[in-house]
Amino acid sequence: MDPTVWGATAEEIAARYPCDDHAPAHAESLFRAVTVRAPREHVYRWLCQLKVAPYSYDLLDNGGRRSPRTLTPGADELARGDRILIFTLVDFAPGEHLTLRLTDPRALTVFGPLAITYAIRDDRPGAVRLVVKLLLGRRGDGAFDAVRRRALIWGDLLMMRKQLHTLRDLAEA
Repeated sequence: MDPTVWGATAEEIAARYPCDDHAPAHAESLFRAVTVRAPREHVYRWLCQLKVAPYSYDLLDNGGRRSPRTLTPGADELARGDRILIFTLVDFAPGEHLTLRLTDPRALTVFGPLAITYAIRDDRPGAVRLVVKLLLGRRGDGAFDAVRRRALIWGDLLMMRKQLHTLRDLAEA
């Protein structure tokens, strides 16, 4: 099993994403994707909920508090520079994507530089694809950096899979 790709098609992997402009010297590209049977605007609205909570394993990454199961008024009012979890919003297009860069100093120490795009792409009538591309940056060329990246790849697979399934289920409800 290749932990760098989960659910993404060859076409989605080959596509260009806004995060490509925010982490050009990356060491790894990770792709995660799910099909969501909901309108694009509704899926985007749920993506904006990342401003409120992580929607993954709440015990691990949300202090045990449950991520909201209803849309939070105003969460979709975005501006470049907004904090979204441990990231900074660097680009967005309503109904299309959110692009984030890791800027939290403590998180940078652990994870190193990274950029991520959550993109909504057309699929079939009544459904869209929620595709995530994450670029892991380098923090040196030593063995420790390679081990760090490998651990992050597997950890991201676990957490992102849960996050995408949760967002999909909420958007489809």
